[in-house]
Amino acid sequence: MTGRFGAAIEIDRPIEEVFAFLAAGTNDPKFSPRVLEIANTTGEPVGVGTVFASTVKDAGMKSKREFKITELDSPTRIRWSEISKNLVVASEGGYDLSSDGDGTSLTFFNILEGHGFGALITRFALSAARKDADAFAGRIKAAVEGS
Repeated sequence: MTGRFGAAIEIDRPIEEVFAFLAAGTNDPKFSPRVLEIANTTGEPVGVGTVFASTVKDAGMKSKREFKITELDSPTRIRWSEISKNLVVASEGGYDLSSDGDGTSLTFFNILEGHGFGALITRFALSAARKDADAFAGRIKAAVEGS
């Protein structure tokens, strides 16, 4: 099973600032309470091919995740794919940004895909993610505007 979720929000910061915050990759714990830690494992400036390793907590269980940047088009587009092998993965995700006066319009999405037993629980993961999508966008807004 595969499904998509996402949301859009206006952020009161210039597009270059929003892009830099999100592209850094290590700011995720500031807006995603499920991300306990995250690090750039390639040790180079962020670009296509950069891999981030994280520890996340979902449904009370910790897991290790690895994401690879697949597109980085400053300041309007970021794409990634999960390369770790978990029951449910974000096979594709991204941010789309556009200037909106002095602020930025941000749209994000993730495509969740279940493997093995994960195919049975993907529907529940998607339901929870969809319910939280607008709040998640709001947490990104608060984190960027507060930085």
